[in-house]
Amino acid sequence: MEPAFADGNASLALPATLTDGTPVVLKIQFPHLESTYEAAALELWNGDGAVRLLAYDDTRHALLVERCVPGTHLSEISADAALDVMIGLVPRLWKPAGPPFRTLETEAEQWIEHLPAEWREAGQPFEQSLLDTVIRMLDELAHSQGEQVLLHQDLHGDNVLRAEREPWLTIDPKPLVGERELGVAPIVRSSELGHSPKAVRGRLARLVAELDLDAERARWWTITQTLAWAFDGPRVLEGHLDVVRWLLEDA
Repeated sequence: MEPAFADGNASLALPATLTDGTPVVLKIQFPHLESTYEAAALELWNGDGAVRLLAYDDTRHALLVERCVPGTHLSEISADAALDVMIGLVPRLWKPAGPPFRTLETEAEQWIEHLPAEWREAGQPFEQSLLDTVIRMLDELAHSQGEQVLLHQDLHGDNVLRAEREPWLTIDPKPLVGERELGVAPIVRSSELGHSPKAVRGRLARLVAELDLDAERARWWTITQTLAWAFDGPRVLEGHLDVVRWLLEDA
């Protein structure tokens, strides 16, 4: 048996081969709220810009999905070329959707509830005023959204792989239903595509312009979701705080 893929944080992903020689991936998920409806998202996309779901066992949290060959990460090509790929790919994932997916409104309400405790547990690593601003904006954004579509809220440079069926395919969705402006947040903060004020602001500007998004809502969703996802360890917190502060300077 081939060894597991090394970069899985919330699952065990094993390369496998079907009896007809088709290369696939067997993915065993660690039960986690954000990936609860991963199979449903892949099923809705049906291979349009994302890996195909071939089978799913809900009781075992096991997915059998198309394997990307050669599987090169999008982050391994130039940052400008990678962003070109993202701009072409992400609108294809924004399909109208409803239940059973979790909603961005519900997710934002949970971020509001949990952020103060995470901030205290982390030793109050940034000023109270920043926390208060993010909580206020989360409440405002969550209750004033536009059209609701399916979002891949972890669409960064290492979650898009080179493939044969299409040049690039998306993997590992953490699906939500919400407005499009949230959908660019993980791309904007994708450190794999460059981590500097110029790189972050440049990605946001291009995504907003070329995907016809509301610039302020996209900026604030990036700030708020980035802070909500910042408490996975000191290195993550530091990098995410950089993005938050760079974008706040544009206010």
